[in-house]
Amino acid sequence: MRPWSRELRGRLDELEVRSAALEGNPLGDPAERPLWVYVPPGLDPGERVPSVYLIQGFTGQLDNWRTHPPLRPSVPELVDDLFADPAVPRCLVVFVDCWTSLGGSQFLDSPATGSYHTYLCDEVVPFVDARYPTLADPAHRGIAGKSSGGYGAMVTPMLRPDLFGGLATHAGDALFDLCYLDDCAAAARALRDEHGGSWAAFLADLGARPALSRPSDAALLNTYAMAAAYSADPDGTVRHPFDPVTALPDPQVWARWLAWDPVRMVPDHADALRGLHAVWIDAGRRDEFKLDVGAQAFRAALAEIGVTDVAFELFDAGHGGIEYRYPLALRYLAERLSPGGSTPVA
Repeated sequence: MRPWSRELRGRLDELEVRSAALEGNPLGDPAERPLWVYVPPGLDPGERVPSVYLIQGFTGQLDNWRTHPPLRPSVPELVDDLFADPAVPRCLVVFVDCWTSLGGSQFLDSPATGSYHTYLCDEVVPFVDARYPTLADPAHRGIAGKSSGGYGAMVTPMLRPDLFGGLATHAGDALFDLCYLDDCAAAARALRDEHGGSWAAFLADLGARPALSRPSDAALLNTYAMAAAYSADPDGTVRHPFDPVTALPDPQVWARWLAWDPVRMVPDHADALRGLHAVWIDAGRRDEFKLDVGAQAFRAALAEIGVTDVAFELFDAGHGGIEYRYPLALRYLAERLSPGGSTPVA
């Protein structure tokens, strides 16, 4: 393959959205956000097509999508290769930026980071529908992502079934008891040994040098950002599931995290999930954050409420380098969300 960018057969429009929801957010992050919309080749005049919103993992920012993994194409090129095949139903792919200066938002509204769920659902979706030939109905609109993006892909259709009728999660954050506790333990140790038991000292130190330049930074930043998403008080105070000095757990704060675990959310959102037209779940069997186990648990929770028409696969990989899975799920979503493509999964 060519080791540099090539001309797409479809079209990738690079736009900007001025967000009222993100204006004055607590972190002072930009309210102007880039937005990319991929338009496939071969659309007929007046043709309306499904749309899939592709969201990123933790620390992802929109222009990361153009990165070429070693000896492999970029994600926009993979998307273009998929929809250059005339056998694949036409579909718009919308690349959404919900980055924060903490690394990510989990695509939720939080008084500590900003209203990213509102931004995605109430600003980006109508922005796209007003400008592109979409089938503007939840039966023809999906959402997909990996890791934290996979988390957003799981919870957003639960919270907004009026907008999203299909999902694809690649190693999405789920079963919090397994996927986050190792980082919490590592963060407690690093706070003790490197930052005097102070989150403020860690954040100040992180901002004074190249980010993620210490081995402990990843666990600390991930743990802080998850707390900002799941357990921030209305005034923006970030509550943590363990004491930063003693490392003793705080069961009340941990319960707030668990309330946002997709596996545990399923029973309360059963009707929304049973109304979906497409569910894709996958993960690498060697996922370092145990998200393959979370994928299994999410699938089992769906089965408990009668959602069994699910595409599920565990494949031979870890957490990273699995961008080649995107086209598989996008094809599935495009087929299921096209007119006449499917009935609800339960």
